[in-house]
Amino acid sequence: MKVLIADDHALFRDGLSLNLERIDPQAVVFQAGSFSQALKILDDEKKLDLIIIDLDMPDMQWEEGLAELRKKSNGARYVVISATEDSRSIRKSLEQGISSYIPKRSDTKVLSGALKLILDGGTYFPPSVFETGSSSANSAQNGDKPKNKMLTNRQSEVLGLVAQGLSNKQIAYNMGVSEATVKLHINALLRSLGVTNRTQAVVTAQKMGLI
Repeated sequence: MKVLIADDHALFRDGLSLNLERIDPQAVVFQAGSFSQALKILDDEKKLDLIIIDLDMPDMQWEEGLAELRKKSNGARYVVISATEDSRSIRKSLEQGISSYIPKRSDTKVLSGALKLILDGGTYFPPSVFETGSSSANSAQNGDKPKNKMLTNRQSEVLGLVAQGLSNKQIAYNMGVSEATVKLHINALLRSLGVTNRTQAVVTAQKMGLI
C-alpha cells in the first residue's frame, strides 16, 4: 500500500509514518509538508492508495488544496487528521470526498485502532460527528413516523455494519455472503439514502434516526 501523509508538522508526520509502518510493514509512506508538496508528489506517484492530510496547512485553503489533490490522485481514499473536531467542518469535508476523520487529540490507542480499521478498508469518524443526529432519533422515539421503512431488512443490516466501520470483506463474513453481494446491498443503500458513499450514508442515517 502506498500512503501519502501531508501535514506541516514534521514530528507528527514522522510519528504517524512509524505508526503506519508498524501496522503494515509493507506500506510505502511519502511525506509532504504542504498542499503544494503533496501535489508535486502526486505528479510522480499516480497510484497512491491512501492520502492522509491535515486541513490546516498554510499554503492553501483546504477546500482548494483538497480539490486539487483529488484531480490528481486517481481514486485514492482520503483521511483527515486534524486538530479541529467541529462537526460542521467534518460534514463539509465529507462533501469533498473524505472517507475518514481522526482528531489529532485522539489518544495513541484510538489513533492506532482507527488507522488499522482504515488500512483494512473500513472508515473512522469521532463520535461527535453523529451528535447532530440525536434530534432526529429523539423525534422518532417521540412518536413521529419511523423512517426506517425506506430500507429493506438487508439494507438496514448492512447499514449497521457499515456504521461500525467494517470493510466489505468483514461485512461479507458477518452476513455469510460474498463481497459482490455486499456491494450490491451497499449500492442499493446509497440510492435509498440519496448519497454517493458509505460515510455519507452513515452520517445521513444518523441524522434521520435510522441508526
